[in-house]
Amino acid sequence: MLDRKTFILNTALIASALAVDRSFIFSTNKYESHRPPLAKRKFGSKAIDAEIEKVKAQIADPELAWLFENCFPNTLDTTITHFGELKGKADTFVITGDIDAMWLRDSSAQMYPYVPFVNQDAELKKLVLGVINRHARSVLIDAYANAFNYDASKKSEWYSDNTDMKMELHERKWEIDSLCYVIRLAYKYWKVSGDTSVFDAEWTDAMKTIVKTFRDQQRKNGQGPYHFQRGILPTRDNLSNGGYGATAKPVGLIYSMFRPSDDATTYPFLIPSNFFAVVSLRQLAEICSAIKNEILAADCTSLSDEVLKAIKEHAIYHHPKHGDIYAYEVDGLGNRLIIDEPNMPNLLSLTYFGAVDKTDPVYQNTRRFALSDSNPYFYKGKYAEGVGSDHTPKNYIWHLSLIARALTSDDDKEIKYCLDTIKVTHADTGFMHEGFSVNNPSKFTRKWFAWANTLFGELVLKVAHERPQLLKA
Repeated sequence: MLDRKTFILNTALIASALAVDRSFIFSTNKYESHRPPLAKRKFGSKAIDAEIEKVKAQIADPELAWLFENCFPNTLDTTITHFGELKGKADTFVITGDIDAMWLRDSSAQMYPYVPFVNQDAELKKLVLGVINRHARSVLIDAYANAFNYDASKKSEWYSDNTDMKMELHERKWEIDSLCYVIRLAYKYWKVSGDTSVFDAEWTDAMKTIVKTFRDQQRKNGQGPYHFQRGILPTRDNLSNGGYGATAKPVGLIYSMFRPSDDATTYPFLIPSNFFAVVSLRQLAEICSAIKNEILAADCTSLSDEVLKAIKEHAIYHHPKHGDIYAYEVDGLGNRLIIDEPNMPNLLSLTYFGAVDKTDPVYQNTRRFALSDSNPYFYKGKYAEGVGSDHTPKNYIWHLSLIARALTSDDDKEIKYCLDTIKVTHADTGFMHEGFSVNNPSKFTRKWFAWANTLFGELVLKVAHERPQLLKA
C-alpha cells in the first residue's frame, strides 16, 4: 500500500486510470433523471429542487451532475411513507430504503442534509419536525431499539429474537449511535431555525431516557437490563454471555452491543460511538440550557466529560507503523480491536461529527491507518480502494467510506479522487450502494440505500460551497 504522501501525489493518475477502465464495463450514454415522476414522489420541496438546479449548473461533468440530481432528493422522493399529524403534532415516518422500517440512525442521517433549507420551505420544516417528534416517541417506546415499525399492527420478522421485543419494534439491537443521531438532528434543526417549540415535555422525557440509558450502559452496577440473542449459533447477530455481550471492565465508557453496521461488537466499548456520545451529550446540554433545564444540562456535561476522560485513558493504541491511533473497540482490560469499518460513525468520520479536531495528531495517524493495508478491512482493486466490512463480502468497499473520506479531507486531489471513484462505481444505476466489488462494481449490495444517496448529495453540496473549482474541472 502506498503511504499517504505518495498516494496523494498519484490520486489524479489513479482517477484517470479508473475513468479509462470505466468505458470497458459501462455503457451510459445519456443522463436522464432517475427521480420518480412528480406524481409519484413521496414528498416535494421547492427549496430542495431549486438547490439541485443551482448546484447542477456548477458541475461541469454531466455524469456527476446526474448522480447528484438522482441521489440528493432520494430520501424525499422515495422514503417518506407517512407525513401528517399525531396527537396534534407533526409526525413523519422515514424508511431506510429497501427495508420497510425506520432506523433512528438512518432516518436522522437521511434528513440531516435538508435541515439547512427548513427556513425556506414551511412544509420541509414540518417534515423535519415530524421526524424529531417520531424519534422522541420511539425512544420512549424502547431506548434500546435501533429500528421501528410504523405502528404495532404487525410483527417484525425479528419478533422472535430473545430480547424484550415489542410490536412497535422492527429490531432491538443496542447501538449507542442510534440515540446520538436522535440528538444530532434535533440540535441541527434548532441551530438553523432557532425554534425551541419542538423541545416539549415528551421530547424532554425522551432526552432524560437517553441520558439514563447511557448511564445504565456504563454498567457500573451490574449488567443492566439489555440482553439480546438471535438463534443459537455464534454469528454477527448474536451476543455472548447469555445475551449480555463480551466481558469488559467498567471504566466510564458506554457499552455498545452492536456497531452502526448492526453487527455485534467484539469488545463492547465501541470508540467511534463513545466519541459520538461525547459530542451529542454536549449538544444536548446546550439545548437544555437554552430551554432552562439546567439540571439535565449539568448531567449531560458531567457524563460527557467522564466518557471523554475514559476515551483518552483507554482508547489510544501505539501502532508499530502508524504511531498512536484510536482503537475501534476496547474492553477496559487491555484488549483492543485495531480496525476501522465503513458505517458511520467510524474512526475516519470523527472529524465529520465534530468529535476531534482535524489537527489532532492521533486522528491523523488513525486516518492513515484506516486508509492503508494495516486496516484489515481496507481493500484495493481495479476500480476502487476503500473500507469494507464483515457485513458485506470480502473485497467489497462501501460508498459511505468514500463519501466519509472526502467529507473529512482538506486535500483537493483526494476529494477529487473520491468523487471520480464514486462516479465510476455506481454500476450504471445512478445511485449509491452499500458495498461493491473493487474489481467489478456491477456486483453490489442494496440497490436502494437512501442514507448513502442523501449523504452523497451532502458531499456535493459541501464541495460546491467550499471548493467549487473541483466541480468545474
